[in-house]
Amino acid sequence: MRLDKYLKVSRLIKRRSVANEACDAGRVTINERQAKAGTDVKPGDIIEITFGNKTVKVRVLAVEETVRKEDAEKLFEYV
Repeated sequence: MRLDKYLKVSRLIKRRSVANEACDAGRVTINERQAKAGTDVKPGDIIEITFGNKTVKVRVLAVEETVRKEDAEKLFEYV
């Protein structure tokens, strides 16, 4: 699954367009490498997102196309 779509489905970022902009600005890394919006996300990957002076680091547990809001947090765990 594309990184921008995963960020939206997992509710780490609210909108896909915002996820796309974050990737283009270089604020998202996968396994310590800068990632583009089209980068493939797999279980086990470590995603790090920088929001201003705050950084969120998560490990991908599952990749699913659609998820209910209550189940979105089962897609990742905070590192």
